Amino acid sequence: MDHFDVLVIGGGHAGCEAAAAAARLGARVALVTRRIGDIGALSCNPAIGGLGKGHLVREIDALDGLMGRVSDASAVQYRLLNRSKGPAVQGPRVQVDRRRYADAMRAAIYGQAGLTVIEAMVDDISVKSGRVTGVVTDCGPVHAKAVVVTTGTFLAATLHSGLSSKPGGRHGDPASSALAQVLAGFGLTMDRFKTGTPPRLDGRTIDWSSLEMQAGDSDHVRLSSDALDACRPSLCCGVTRTTRETHDIIRENIALAPMYAGLIEGVGPRYCPSIEDKVMRFGDRDGHQIYLEPEGYDTSTIYPNGISTSLPEAVQRDFLRTIPGLERVRMIRPGYAVEYAHIDPRSLTPALAVHELATLFLAGQVNGTTGYEEAAAQGLIAGINAARAVAGKSPVIFDRATSYLGVMIDDLVMQGVSEPYRMFTSRAEYRLSLRIDNAGARLTPTGIGIGCVAAARQRSFEVRSAALETTRLVLQRLTASPSKLQKSGASVKQDGVTRSAAEWLAYPAVDWSVACAVWPELLVIDSSVASTVATDMRYAFYLSRQTSDVANMRRDEALALPDTLDFSSVAGLSTEMVDRLTRSRPGSLGAAMRVAGVTPGALTSLLSFVRRAA
Repeated sequence: MDHFDVLVIGGGHAGCEAAAAAARLGARVALVTRRIGDIGALSCNPAIGGLGKGHLVREIDALDGLMGRVSDASAVQYRLLNRSKGPAVQGPRVQVDRRRYADAMRAAIYGQAGLTVIEAMVDDISVKSGRVTGVVTDCGPVHAKAVVVTTGTFLAATLHSGLSSKPGGRHGDPASSALAQVLAGFGLTMDRFKTGTPPRLDGRTIDWSSLEMQAGDSDHVRLSSDALDACRPSLCCGVTRTTRETHDIIRENIALAPMYAGLIEGVGPRYCPSIEDKVMRFGDRDGHQIYLEPEGYDTSTIYPNGISTSLPEAVQRDFLRTIPGLERVRMIRPGYAVEYAHIDPRSLTPALAVHELATLFLAGQVNGTTGYEEAAAQGLIAGINAARAVAGKSPVIFDRATSYLGVMIDDLVMQGVSEPYRMFTSRAEYRLSLRIDNAGARLTPTGIGIGCVAAARQRSFEVRSAALETTRLVLQRLTASPSKLQKSGASVKQDGVTRSAAEWLAYPAVDWSVACAVWPELLVIDSSVASTVATDMRYAFYLSRQTSDVANMRRDEALALPDTLDFSSVAGLSTEMVDRLTRSRPGSLGAAMRVAGVTPGALTSLLSFVRRAA
C-alpha cells in the first residue's frame, strides 16, 4: 500500500509518538525510517524523564502515548528528583535498559493498528497547489495527505571527532542532506546547533570498589500511570569526578577540540556542556561529577554521564585514566559531536504545522529542541494534528495553563530558539497546577474527546477520577477540633474552631499521616489518590489565586489578531516590532505578549488596533 493519510519521516522518539498518535485517531499511517532496527533507539544517555522532562512524559502518557509505558517496561532504576522540594517541581527519572527500550518501542509500533513501517530513505517531499501530497524515497514515491518530519539530529548533520569530520547524524548512520535542501526550498529559515555524547566504557574494567554507588529509590515513581512494577532488580550507578590532571590534559589539547578549532558553528545545549566547555569555562573548579550509568542487564557497557567530548580518541583515552575508578578502563567507543540543521520554530503554528504548508508538520530536534522527552512530546502533538488535518478537523492546541506541552510549544513558536531548547519547571507560570500526579486529570479528558485514548486507558482514568472525587467528599465531611489534632501530634493553634479534614490539610503541620491518625478510615485510601488530594488541599489557596491568573491570561488570548494582519499597517509599531511580530505571527494579544523583545508600547498599539477592529 503506497497511499496513506499521514506519513511520518523518522523512527526516533518524535516519529514513534507522531505515528502512533495519528494511528490512534484512525488515520492510515506510514512510518518511514532508514533502518527498522533504529526505531526507538536511545542515541545518547539511557534514561528518560527528570526535572520538567518527567512532566512531559507524564503528559504524553495522559494522552495514551508510548514513552512512559516503554520506559517502565525497560526500567533498571527509578529516582524521584527534587524529592525534598514541593510536589510541583518533583521530577521522575527512569534509568532504562537500552536494548529493552528499543525492543519495547518497536513492539508498540508494530502492534499499533493502522500503522505501516517502511524501510527507506526520504529524499524529497511532494507538494501540489500548496498542499503536501507525499514523499519521494530511494524505493519510490509514497503518497500521503499530510507529512510529519522528525529528522532529529540527522538533518544536514556532520560528525566531529578531533579535527576530522564526516557527514552523519549518529555513530554509524548517514546524514539526511537532501531533506535539508527541501525544507530550505520551502522558505523555512535554517540554522545549526551542536550536541555531543561521551565515550562508552567497558564496565568490567572499572574499579567499582573505589567508587561511591548510587542506588535507585525503593518506591518506584513510574512514568506511566498504567504501568505495573516489573519486579526486576535495580541497578546502581557509580559516582566519580574528574581531577586536576584530567583538566590539564584537556587544556593541553584544547586546540584539537573541533569547537575550539573553529570547525563547529552551531551552539550547544547550555545545560549539558561538553567536558571541554566545563574545563574552559569553569577554570576554578578542581573536579566535575560523573555518573557511571549501566546501559542494561545484559551488557557491560557503561555510559559516563558528564563527560561528553569530541576530543581525539587518544586524548579521551588519556584523560579517562586520570579519573578515579577509571585508571584501567577500556574505551568501547569514543565520544563525538554532531552538528545539525534545524528550522526556526517561529515558522510553525501552535499545531506544529508550517504556516505556508498546512499539511506539513515538524517535530523534535528539527525544531531546535534537545532531549528525548521534548521530541516525543512534539511528535505526539504533530501526529494528533496531522490526523485531524486530514480528517478536516481543527487542530488541538494545548495552552500554557493546562500543560507543559503547551508551555513548550508556545515558547518555540512565539519566541524561537537561540540555543537548544530544554524543558524546566521554571518555564511554567502555573506549575502549581501542572504536577506529575494530575497530568491525567488535566489532559486525558481532552484525549478521550479527540479519540486518541484507548478504551483501557479511559477505564483506568475513570476509576481514578471517581476515587479522587470520593476522597475529596470524604475529606469535606470529616471534621475535628484543634485539640484532637494536637492529640495526634500535630502542632496547630488552639483556637477552638472545628474544621473539616480538607481544611486541616492546608495547614503545614497536618500531612496525610496526621490525617490518618485523626481519621483512621482514611487508611484504606490508595496512596496515589491520597497524595494527589492532599497536595490539592495543601495548595488550595494558591491554586485559587492561580485560577484568577489563568482567567486573565485567557482573556488576553481571546483578543484575536487576524491571520492576515499586516503588522506594518498597525499605527505606532516600530520597524523592529513589525519584524519581530511578523516572524512570530501571534494569533492573539496574549501570544504577542510572549514574543521575545516586544515592548509594552507595541502591545498598547496592538490593543488599540484590536479594539478598533472589534
